[in-house]
Amino acid sequence: MEVFGSAAEAGALRGCAVAIGNFDGVHLGHRALFDLALRQARARGARAVALTFHPHPVRVLRPGLLPPCLTPLPRKLELFAACGLDAAVVQPFDLSYAASTAAEFVERDLHGALGAAEVVVGHDFTAGHSRTRVDGLRALLAGRGARLYVVDPVTSDGLTVSSTKIREFLLEGNVTAAAELLGRPHDLDGTVVRGDGRGRSIGFATANVATDAMLPGNGVYAVRALRGGRRERGRPLLGARALGGVCNVGVKPTVHEGGAPGAEVHLFDHDGSDLYGEVLRVCFVERLREERRFSSLDALRAQISRDAEQARGRLSQPG
Repeated sequence: MEVFGSAAEAGALRGCAVAIGNFDGVHLGHRALFDLALRQARARGARAVALTFHPHPVRVLRPGLLPPCLTPLPRKLELFAACGLDAAVVQPFDLSYAASTAAEFVERDLHGALGAAEVVVGHDFTAGHSRTRVDGLRALLAGRGARLYVVDPVTSDGLTVSSTKIREFLLEGNVTAAAELLGRPHDLDGTVVRGDGRGRSIGFATANVATDAMLPGNGVYAVRALRGGRRERGRPLLGARALGGVCNVGVKPTVHEGGAPGAEVHLFDHDGSDLYGEVLRVCFVERLREERRFSSLDALRAQISRDAEQARGRLSQPG
């Protein structure tokens, strides 16, 4: 998948079918937009494209209301590629760009730069600083010979799929429900950083993972971790080794007081090599229990052993 740093740089995509959105999570609703763009593009022998904005417009316009990030940009691009898209356009978003009208957006970006033949958006999409809704956008595009397709909300077991609902499930620690709306387990990519080494001292070496992605609510989870592999912009991760494990998300109350929540992973069948500085992808499969304080390190050690046994059992099951 090709990646372009702005609409202005993407003239090679002229005639494309383009899906537009922030696409945080790249969930089932987003995939419905991509599938429609792909069908329209393939029918004409054209390219299917995602147009997204970076940073998130809320970070620029109302930073105090910025929601937790489900998929930082590198992961988002990887998921775009996995959906079969031919290209992604990452449009820089700043206050100057935010001042554009819907007509300017259509004329400059969709028509002038991309020459889009079809545009695909969600039902609640708005364009320009006046937040022009889909009927107004349709009229603007029609004036340039382009057709607008609006995708209705996608539901899963009667629940409307949205990034907001996925964040709510994650905050509750309900990673199983979040996975239903995502179409895959929630995951995060993070660099292994040095901790206090206490896990190794009690017989359970752990990797402290620093990440920009949203952590689920405090608790202990069965996880799958991907280690190594080739990470290239706009391409799926290839050649990574999968390891089962158990992850504590929280503040480790038995050994620490307060502090920001973090993610600490104990990997099964790990070869014992130093992981510091490596990037792990941690995929959350199931919540095992809440995080809690134990009366002693021995009690903590015994509970981690039970957690690991339970996690191995869960990860041995299909799905």
